[in-house]
Amino acid sequence: MTPAYTGQIKVRFADTDANGHTFFGSYAVLADEVVSEYLEQLGWNLADTETNEFLTFTVNCNIDFLGECLAWDVLEVSCGFTRVGNSSLTIEFEMLNTRNSELATRGSFTYVFVDRKTRKSTAIPDIVKQRLFERQPELAPA
Repeated sequence: MTPAYTGQIKVRFADTDANGHTFFGSYAVLADEVVSEYLEQLGWNLADTETNEFLTFTVNCNIDFLGECLAWDVLEVSCGFTRVGNSSLTIEFEMLNTRNSELATRGSFTYVFVDRKTRKSTAIPDIVKQRLFERQPELAPA
């Protein structure tokens, strides 16, 4: 994966489990926080559910655990889209633990665009595709 965006996030104590390491479900939340920063740069405001004609549903989340993370570890999350369809797209991410320079996780999210009113699948808005292709030209149709 060639990252289009990289950000950092700290593992909070609340993200850990009784074993003292990061709870498996927390990895999705931590990755989503940084992925959302990239989406915002693309003009894709997930919080604007009132004026956007579309919503996005996360229909798949996949995470492979590769290394342990502890409370207060800082994770460098690199992400980039790898697939663009008509109404859905997939973004992949990797999380590097800066404490030990080891890859902690690798995963992906798949989003489907839906009409805000009908909740039925709809085409990815042109402005989202335009900004995505500007940032990741390798994904643009030939």
